[in-house]
Amino acid sequence: MSQLLYIFANPKPRGESRTLRISDGFVGAYRDSHPQDTVIELDLYKENIGFLTQESLLMHNVEPGTGRDHPQLKYAYQFLESDKIVIAAPFWNLSFPAILKAYLDYVTVSGITFKYTSQGPVGQCQGKKAVHIVTRGGAYGQEPLKSLELGDRYLKTLFQFLGFQEFTTIAAENMDRSSTDVEAAVQSAIADAQQKAKDF
Repeated sequence: MSQLLYIFANPKPRGESRTLRISDGFVGAYRDSHPQDTVIELDLYKENIGFLTQESLLMHNVEPGTGRDHPQLKYAYQFLESDKIVIAAPFWNLSFPAILKAYLDYVTVSGITFKYTSQGPVGQCQGKKAVHIVTRGGAYGQEPLKSLELGDRYLKTLFQFLGFQEFTTIAAENMDRSSTDVEAAVQSAIADAQQKAKDF
């Protein structure tokens, strides 16, 4: 049995967010095809994720196993103890909502999700896999805009740093172009997400 952590960062209601419609489709199909697994949903806006403080920075180099009840470190342990991660966030201003970066600062903790060794940092999330689900207003998956895309690139880099071996991106693009049939594009992305969820 595996544990899937479904993290979403969107202030819109779920039915109004194109990103969450796709990610909910993914997670729904995952539940159907993996009924024995545990799915934990984490709405970052409802969690009221804030920025790191001076106090919490002092907790960012801990002895393994300590600080489980700390209001921020609990997220790092939850992240570490999950086998699969789903991140759903829209593409905002060439990246993703700031609240997601704040959350990633919560979970990237030396002594929990990675450690420093004499050879340098080593990720502690070995054997885990992640999927990033995103909608974008333009075609940022290919040039000439690809080089401006900073959100998915950052997530891939960070997750590799933490030890993840598998990282998949499901992106619905051109959502804000006048020529796009948005509903058709969303439905196509949902179908793609549901298919990929079966083997996730």
